[in-house]
Amino acid sequence: RKRHRRQTMGVGNRHSARIGDEAANVLRGHTLPQILMKQAERLGADATALREKGYGIWQSYSWREYLHYTRLFALGLVTLGLKRGENVGLITDNHPEWLFSELGAQALGAVTLSLFSSAVTTELVHGLTRIQAAYVVAQDQEQVDKLLAARDELSFVRRVIYIDPTGMRGKGYQEDAWLISFQDMLESGEKRGREEPELFRRELWQGKEQETAVMMMTSGTTGEPKLVMLSHQNFTAMASKWLEAVSIGIGANWLSITPPAWIVDQMWGLGVSLMGGMTMNFPETAETIPEDFRELGPTVLVTSSRFWEDLASKIRVKIRDAGFIKRWLYRLSQRVGTVVVDRESAKREVPLHLQILARLSSWAVSRPLLDRVGCLQLKAAYTGGHPISPDVIRFFRANGLNLKQCYGLTEAGGIFQVQPDGEVKPETVGRPLPGTEIRINEDQEVLVSSKSNFTGYYQNPEATAEALEGDWFHTGDAGYLDEDGHLIIIGRKEDIMRTAEGDAFSPDFIETRLKFSPYIKEAVVWGEGRAYLTGFINIDFGNVANWAEEQKIPYTTYIDLSQQPLVERFICAEVQAVNTRLPAAMKVSKMVLLYKLLDADEGELTRTGKVRRKFVYQQYRSLILAMYDGLETVDVSGEVRYQDGHVGRIETKVKILTVETKES
Repeated sequence: RKRHRRQTMGVGNRHSARIGDEAANVLRGHTLPQILMKQAERLGADATALREKGYGIWQSYSWREYLHYTRLFALGLVTLGLKRGENVGLITDNHPEWLFSELGAQALGAVTLSLFSSAVTTELVHGLTRIQAAYVVAQDQEQVDKLLAARDELSFVRRVIYIDPTGMRGKGYQEDAWLISFQDMLESGEKRGREEPELFRRELWQGKEQETAVMMMTSGTTGEPKLVMLSHQNFTAMASKWLEAVSIGIGANWLSITPPAWIVDQMWGLGVSLMGGMTMNFPETAETIPEDFRELGPTVLVTSSRFWEDLASKIRVKIRDAGFIKRWLYRLSQRVGTVVVDRESAKREVPLHLQILARLSSWAVSRPLLDRVGCLQLKAAYTGGHPISPDVIRFFRANGLNLKQCYGLTEAGGIFQVQPDGEVKPETVGRPLPGTEIRINEDQEVLVSSKSNFTGYYQNPEATAEALEGDWFHTGDAGYLDEDGHLIIIGRKEDIMRTAEGDAFSPDFIETRLKFSPYIKEAVVWGEGRAYLTGFINIDFGNVANWAEEQKIPYTTYIDLSQQPLVERFICAEVQAVNTRLPAAMKVSKMVLLYKLLDADEGELTRTGKVRRKFVYQQYRSLILAMYDGLETVDVSGEVRYQDGHVGRIETKVKILTVETKES
């Protein structure tokens, strides 16, 4: 599919070594592309830097090849006319070309901004306009078509470079001078390199570590997303912390599965992997991730809480469908594992008989299960982004997976708070990485001081001054430190609410626990200034549909299924089960099963899956008020936009459901 690739049948390169103090000192003080050149000189053609699966075959790049294609792309940009200090937009998926493009642009002193490939045209145009992108790298025909549709609004974009040429053989694309293929860019760069052999090296070494390397958009849960400016030094500082704290290094495998527009893959792809000499792997598709896990045996995985929530739901549903003996063995193993996990987190001794039972259950149940989902070889897995329920952490740790909750923000350069091995507490986000200081101010806001803190918000000095106070960044999150110095995040400071009785509650705290149910996809809790709490529930269509078929409940669409009386009672029971584990002030008394999934395309969710609470409140205000006005049903007939983008009309009434709040 892509001619510039070298194909290899084996995955190989399974050795692992720490980066070493001497090598780390050599790499510090350089820009990211300069570090790539140093690593190419040091690791050469023997060590694998990147690996991608295409058509069932793993295709590898050595460190020397990694630099080679980055150099060609950079020289192609020079030929197109890129100037130092200009901005380049990236709309790419998880593929090596993302890194070739990003590091190639940075080698010339350009600043890159990655945008979500799932974003609609208006979002892409808005992001590119804010930075006045001189060039845009687009993944495929879908992204190119979005840009072509808004071409009149993108007059500042000089050229669009597309990676995958599939579907773009027609004259309309081939004869458009605004478009150029990634392959043509490489060929152009190769020609320029022959003409001026020292040009790339000369441009590369003009870069300084204090210069801005990347701009990242914040999630924008409370309004207009800000543009965070991160320097090369921010990335290398964060990488140094991880390499010091975690046993990873040359040849260690990690799998890139979160979008490049999210800070986690930027932090690891441009920082930790690059500086540590790790091997960055790209799965073929989202559906092949478990299979690719098994083939690669990745050492470490960092991904979103939604990934782990979905995986836990799939496992639990599959177990319910298994035979009696398998279900019995699994439940026994889970009970033993949970007791061990709780004792270890409380620093209590694990009795010998429990140790023996845990080893037996690991051999008989946990290891085969982890192998089935592709997680057997993981030494450590981390969850970041949106808060995750401690029940999810306990679930996986009871099954033998070393899953740890961590904490970070885009402005802090990524994840800076991690649970150390041997000190994992499901309710906390652990301790700060080396070189990071945490402080809790008088109103419980978490402040962080670190060399990986961002340099400021792009063209927004007021917001920068508000967020940065000397060396300290105000995270906007409320939290506290427990007796062992572990940080516990309560939620966004502005989202901490109080009931009419004055009882404080965090919607996030409740929502993450509701979403541990395999039948609840999304939850949004309300109740500020009210006598009781209410909530919106999005059912998990796949899991609830399987349950409905077992119960012989007929349905046609998501709307129809969500409004079935038996489904309503079933989900009420799931919420009631969560209520029994919550304090009295945090129990959900009434709820609505929403007739549609909350959707990022409609502004209800961010691109990273976080709920835009204020926007959702405005959209569904009548439903929220109905839960406090004593109504039993609400007519929501009218137009509705579905996930595939088409607009339809619904004729339905939504029931206000009452949930049991007493202890069972």
